Amino acid sequence: MNSYLNPSELGAGVSRRQLLRTSAVGFGNLALATMLGNQAAAANPLAPHTSHFPARAKRVIFLFMKGGPSHLDTFDYKPQLQKDDGKPLPFDKPRVQFAATGNLLASPWRFRKRGQSGIEVSDLFPYVADCVDDLCILNSVHGTNAAHGGALLKLHTGSDTFVRPSMGAWVTYGLGTENDNLPGFITICPTLAHGGVKNWGSAFLPAYCQGVPLGVASKPSSEAQVKYIQSPRWSRDLQRMQLDMLAKVNRDHLETMGPNSALEARINSFELAFRMQSEVPAIQDISDETGPTRRLYGLDDSITEDFGRQCLLARRFAERGVRFIQVTHSDTNVQWDQHGKLREGHSKNALEVDRPIAGLLKDLKQRGLLEDTLVMWGGEFGRTPVAQGNDGRDHNPEGFTMWMAGAGVKAGFKYGATDEYGYYAVENKMHIHDLHATLLHLMGMDHERLTHRYAGRDFRLTDVAGHVHTGILA
Repeated sequence: MNSYLNPSELGAGVSRRQLLRTSAVGFGNLALATMLGNQAAAANPLAPHTSHFPARAKRVIFLFMKGGPSHLDTFDYKPQLQKDDGKPLPFDKPRVQFAATGNLLASPWRFRKRGQSGIEVSDLFPYVADCVDDLCILNSVHGTNAAHGGALLKLHTGSDTFVRPSMGAWVTYGLGTENDNLPGFITICPTLAHGGVKNWGSAFLPAYCQGVPLGVASKPSSEAQVKYIQSPRWSRDLQRMQLDMLAKVNRDHLETMGPNSALEARINSFELAFRMQSEVPAIQDISDETGPTRRLYGLDDSITEDFGRQCLLARRFAERGVRFIQVTHSDTNVQWDQHGKLREGHSKNALEVDRPIAGLLKDLKQRGLLEDTLVMWGGEFGRTPVAQGNDGRDHNPEGFTMWMAGAGVKAGFKYGATDEYGYYAVENKMHIHDLHATLLHLMGMDHERLTHRYAGRDFRLTDVAGHVHTGILA
C-alpha cells in the first residue's frame, strides 16, 4: 500500500475523513523524517558547540608535572626561608601530613629577577625564565589531599573521593572540537598510576568526551601512537562499506527500539576512528618540521628529546582544532616526588622539561596561537618548606604554584601568595575548584551552567563550590 497521498486523488469531492485516512501514514513519515533529521544533526556530537559567552581561549594545553614540583625551588621565592635555614617552623604544621618532617630547608637554587616584569624565577628554569613576561604565576593554589592518588584525581576531576569526569572531558562536553576528524581531548604519554584512566575519563558523561591516550608515561614518546589507527588488512573503501552496513543495522535497531545512548556513542566512536585514520598519522609524523623548530623544542638533545616531542605534538594537535591536550612529564622512578635527593631529582626533571616548555610557548606565540590557546603548568601539589630527612621535601597541598600563559590571562603577573615560608596559601587563595571555574570561564563557559544530569542530580566539574578569579583576567 502506498504510504503517501497521491495528488491525483485530491478532488473537489474529497471528504475530511478520506483526506485523513489517505494521508495519516504520510504524517507519520513526516514525523519520522523530522526525528531522523534531528538525529542527523546530532550525528557528530563533537561538532563545535556555542559557548555561554565569548571565549578568551579556544583550547587548552595542560603541562602536567606528576609528583608535585616544589614551588619553593621554582616560582615562589621566599627570602625568609633562605635566612632561617635549619630553624624550626615558627607556626603549626598542618593537622594532616603525609610524612614526618623537621626544620626549615632553604632552596639550593638561586632566584633571579627575570624579564621586564622582574619576577623571580629559580635557576632550575633558565629557558622558561626567558618567557616570564608571558606567564601568569598563581602562587596561592591549594587542595585538600596530601596523597598522590587523591590529589591527582582532585586536580583532574574535581573529586578525590568519587569517580567523576575529568576537566578535559567537561571541556569537550561543553564545546566539542573544531576538527571533525579528531577527538576533543587527547592526553600524551599519561601516567597509569594514581588514578590512571580516571584522570582522563568521562565517567557518566558521554563516551566521546573521554581523552584519547597516545602512549603511556613509562615508554618513550617516540612510541606514542593511537592503537590500531590503520588496518593492516582492509582498505579504506572496504572499511567504509563495512561501517555503512553496520550503521544501517544500528539505525534499524534504533528506529525499532528507540533511543539508546550507549549504542549511539559506539556508532559515533566507530565513525570518529575511521576519520582519524586520515589525520592522526600525519599529525604524528613530525618529519615536516624545520631544523630550527626541532631545535627549539630540544629534539636535538637526548635529555630534552622525549618531552620535546610531546610538546611539539601538543602544538600540532592544537593547531588542528583539538580542544584539550594534556602532556605529562613522569617516569617510573624519580618523577617530581623528591622526599630525598631534592637537588638531584629536581635538577634532572627541570633539565628534561625546561627547554621544551619554553620552546612550546615561543612557537605558539610566533604562530599567533598563544592568543587563543591557554597553556597551564603544574603538579598535583607542592612541597613543604621543612625538610624530610636531610635533603628532601614532603607533599604540600596547603599552598603551591601553578602558572598559566596565553589567551585571556595577565602576562608577566604574579597572583596570590603563600606565607613567608611558603607553607600555606594566604592571599587570594585559589582552591582547585576555583582553578577549574577560572579555566572554564576563559573557555567561555559558566561553571555553574555546565552541568550534566545523572542519577537524579545535576553534576558539574566544580561540584557545589568554586568561583572565578577575575584578578588574573587580562
